[in-house]
Amino acid sequence: MIGSETAGRAPKRVSVLGATGSIGTSTLDLLARDREGFAIEALTAHSRVDDLIAAARRLKPAVAVIGRADLYPALKDGLAGTGVEAAAGHDALIEAAERPVDWAIGGIVGAAGLEPTLAAARNAKVLALANKECLVCAGAVFKQELARHGTALVPVDSEHSAIFQVLAGERPERIERLILTASGGPFRTLTRREMADVTPAQAVSHPKWSMGAKISIDSATMMNKGLEVIEAFHLFDVPEPRIDVVIHPQSVIHSMVEYCDGAVLAQLGEPDMRTPIAVALAWPDRMPTPVKRLDFAQMSALTFAAPDEERFPCLALARAALQEGGGVPTLLNAANEVAVQAFLRRDIGFLDIPEVVERVLSVCAAPVPRTIADVLAIDADARRCAEAEIGACARTVVAAPDKSRML
Repeated sequence: MIGSETAGRAPKRVSVLGATGSIGTSTLDLLARDREGFAIEALTAHSRVDDLIAAARRLKPAVAVIGRADLYPALKDGLAGTGVEAAAGHDALIEAAERPVDWAIGGIVGAAGLEPTLAAARNAKVLALANKECLVCAGAVFKQELARHGTALVPVDSEHSAIFQVLAGERPERIERLILTASGGPFRTLTRREMADVTPAQAVSHPKWSMGAKISIDSATMMNKGLEVIEAFHLFDVPEPRIDVVIHPQSVIHSMVEYCDGAVLAQLGEPDMRTPIAVALAWPDRMPTPVKRLDFAQMSALTFAAPDEERFPCLALARAALQEGGGVPTLLNAANEVAVQAFLRRDIGFLDIPEVVERVLSVCAAPVPRTIADVLAIDADARRCAEAEIGACARTVVAAPDKSRML
């Protein structure tokens, strides 16, 4: 039984930021399987009010918060009679994140998650980090806050969770390199010419993982892997040249660590986010999950290839941003978020995404951020610059939509 591991213990108090996204729903699935082991303090969402109401009615958190203030009446009505407090708006989201808990998950996608995740980092004993942008945009500032408040950080990205598990307290000087695996996304075999005509519906159709639209697009451009290189740099204090990326289409090996003696240790598992979430949720222990087990006898092959940075320049752009340092990774992330949204609106083509990012990096200033306010200012400047670049190069994507694959 799932709950047997926590029998007789006081419930662990938890908050889930981004409860209706892919990370949040996987987290709620695990929490629902052990109602005695966990007590829910806060659930938050941006705009999926019906999903938030359903989750709150099922799991009975102390508070449920919707980011869009105009949705407060719907949330309040939906939770009437449940005893769950309803709140809405940016300030309410921060206040919910600030509630002291044993464990909080930062599952809000993008730079929008920076402030609430930082608020959680100041008030949770353990922060399970799924929002890689916190470290990409504000790595040094974010880590300083964690240290100041004595908050333990456990990564949830499958690649970083794999490395976290493999390292298991090993001394940094023993690490030769980190090897992040990548599925290669849906276009890993396409030429640049073929990628010029891909649609948003095609780009969000990931071959292995179930993810939201933004992260799926990032996987298709390989920007997601570039952001993960930056995240690994901050998480594990390994220099950028010693963080490698390898294409592994089967997504069975989630990442590897090579040691100074030549040994390479890997973490394997089904591509299911409930595994790394469970690692973080139970840390430093482990908990059972319903995740499908690997059947090695049924595996025909595990294959690997080097990433092609000419066809997928976002990976090289991310490495260059990390090497330059300062606020450049913040520029990178903001420009990419704006470009991805423009592509989803069909304002630009798929291959325009890295071009917009590259132009922003070349023209926008990026001083070293000392505070979160500095990070947000750089982020805002980069977004304005990206919108201007998109306006200058915008084109209508004239390919007729494939209605069988519409979003």
